[in-house]
Amino acid sequence: MAAKVPAGTASLARTPTATWIEEPAHFEPTRPKFAYRTIWVSDTHLGTAGCKAELLLDFLKSTDCETLFLVGDIVDGWQLRKGWYWPPRHNDVVRCVLKKAKHGTRVIYVPGNHDEAFRGYVGLNLGGIELVPEAIHTTADGRRLLVLHGDEFDGVVLYARWLALLGDNAYTLLLQLNRVLNWIRRKRGLPYWSLAAHLKKKVKNAVQFISSFEEVVAHAAAERGADGIVCGHIHSAEVRQIGAVTYYNDGDWVESCTALVEHSNGRMEIIDWAEHRRAQAELARAERKEQAAA
Repeated sequence: MAAKVPAGTASLARTPTATWIEEPAHFEPTRPKFAYRTIWVSDTHLGTAGCKAELLLDFLKSTDCETLFLVGDIVDGWQLRKGWYWPPRHNDVVRCVLKKAKHGTRVIYVPGNHDEAFRGYVGLNLGGIELVPEAIHTTADGRRLLVLHGDEFDGVVLYARWLALLGDNAYTLLLQLNRVLNWIRRKRGLPYWSLAAHLKKKVKNAVQFISSFEEVVAHAAAERGADGIVCGHIHSAEVRQIGAVTYYNDGDWVESCTALVEHSNGRMEIIDWAEHRRAQAELARAERKEQAAA
């Protein structure tokens, strides 16, 4: 069972609570932004049909930060090797990140296992994006957080790559089923719902794997003298206290559309952007009904 999260952190949040600021001129002048000190995004899997690029682009354009961490599996090289898939929206996401780097945001890219080709370029700066194997981030309240993708602690990826690839194929099929299901839900006026995320919570072995992964990762952070660890990899957003270490997972942009953010005072929060947009849509519908009834 997850321990109580200490003061200064927060578990899954349904709506962002950052201060709004006006967007600078290099973006659309009418779009306001949420201002954060730091943002962590991972597992976007650009290059796959499962990537929620539209929501991801909307999130990136709706936020501003001093530092943006890309915590692995940003581009899915495994799928791109099987067949090229790169729609315009995926280009737009890349352009948006590069534009942020150009206009003063520090962008740090920690490659994962699906974009492991970039690990051969760590230490380089590509278009204003720093490639590093891992990083230490110091929060506004002085805590040291180890930042890495997390696949190095996944025994399946390390010791049975063929099994990992088999699991990746099954996961791809599951995401295809998820797209069909959500197409039907949209036709019926229902919001987005992740079948993959639901099954993860219901399947006992998946729950046990996630729990074990979190504990191993937190132990590694403690061994390095870090106060916390930020990772991705398992597509399960979480804030959890494990011993003296706070474990943060920023989730993904295939199933849940979540990101981890740090506020100006060091407070950490997981943003569920799909839920945020659903709430906005429901509010807009309610306002239209009130106007029609007036």
